[in-house]
Amino acid sequence: MAHDDEPSALAYTARRVARHVRWARTEGIRRLVEEDRLDPVERIGTALAKRRWRRRHGVPPGTALPVYLVGLQRSGTNMLVRGLDTAPQFEVRNENDAQLFHRFQLRPDDRLVETVHRSRHAYVLVKPLCETHRVDQLLALPGLAPGRALWSWRDVDDRARSEVAKFGDANLSALRAIADGTIGGRWQGQRLDAATTELIRELDPVRMDPYTAAALFWWVRNALFFRLALHERDDVLLCSYDALVADPEGQTRRLCAFLDFPYQPRLCAHITRRAPQRRPLAIDPRVRTLCDELTARLDAAATRPAPRVEKMVRD
Repeated sequence: MAHDDEPSALAYTARRVARHVRWARTEGIRRLVEEDRLDPVERIGTALAKRRWRRRHGVPPGTALPVYLVGLQRSGTNMLVRGLDTAPQFEVRNENDAQLFHRFQLRPDDRLVETVHRSRHAYVLVKPLCETHRVDQLLALPGLAPGRALWSWRDVDDRARSEVAKFGDANLSALRAIADGTIGGRWQGQRLDAATTELIRELDPVRMDPYTAAALFWWVRNALFFRLALHERDDVLLCSYDALVADPEGQTRRLCAFLDFPYQPRLCAHITRRAPQRRPLAIDPRVRTLCDELTARLDAAATRPAPRVEKMVRD
């Protein structure tokens, strides 16, 4: 949803171009193409498969199951989207979908309800990362079938490296705006309690380096998982990026069980199995303590069996 403090169209476009140039330089053109799904052959093939499925198996409008993929940027959400998009039962609405998003933020809720309601796919996968703090509200939107949410999280150090490589000091700028009260209606400052805001001020973002800020922002956003009591809900699944790359098949089967969707090897065929490599950054020790404590809580929650949900038929 747009806010009055948004940058102009020209400034926004210039920022995106600069971000893509920096990302291409640091990670390579191939990674950029894969990240943003720019391969036309892959996209056309996926679109045709989905069209065939709608003709043969399309569900009646109003019966699609909304699935919200949330979490913090640079936490492996694109990896999940790429896998689920291979299944024609899924209509995918990524955050660059202009019909549903404006500058990576959801348009008004009635647009979301309308989009899901008219779908003839069994599932509509929506990735509103900037609305992660609203996931409990999205799951309760009137007019939609009871949905599901996937909360993706990643090792704080790896996520901080990836964040700074692609977005520079964006997290640092957001924390400074939260601390000095100029964050306004921007998503980074939404649903923060007084204790979190005061803690950010005490840690003094003005003196932070971008990596410490990225780690602190990781803590701020992922702590919402527990503060919103999502760990107590059966319609939310915590998904660990590190667990997924360590055991693609096992974690994908866990996700499929949660969605009541038959496991297919193609859902994780794009993931290269690898053991997590912990490479701690030199960040503020106070922030490190916060992140270590939250990591332990997330690890414990992510190893629980997938919640048992009401049985659905999703051919």
